[in-house]
Amino acid sequence: MSDCLFCGIVDGSVPSTKVADTGSSYAFRDLNPVAPVHVLVVPREHVDSAHALRPEHAPLLADLYATVQEVAIAEGIAESGYRIVANVGREAGMTVPHLHFHVVGGRPMSWPPG
Repeated sequence: MSDCLFCGIVDGSVPSTKVADTGSSYAFRDLNPVAPVHVLVVPREHVDSAHALRPEHAPLLADLYATVQEVAIAEGIAESGYRIVANVGREAGMTVPHLHFHVVGGRPMSWPPG
């Protein structure tokens, strides 16, 4: 989508700090981190949100979670723990309508998130 910020990041027209890259997913540092590690993992294919996922997206979702794991290992938070967050819709805090997972860690997390 031409007006999607994350599509621009994926195609390289919008700068980002790459953390990981696979054939179907891309991970980059969040510009407004809420923890020492805050990386976004997005599919290269535009999918509006987690709510738009369908059974045919299973291979894409598997790749996204493999990328999340790769990021956690590379960032040194796989053993200590991390949070995976996917917001759906504006009221949930989704500001870019492109499926993405926040990988957050590097400090103790509280519940509910704050």
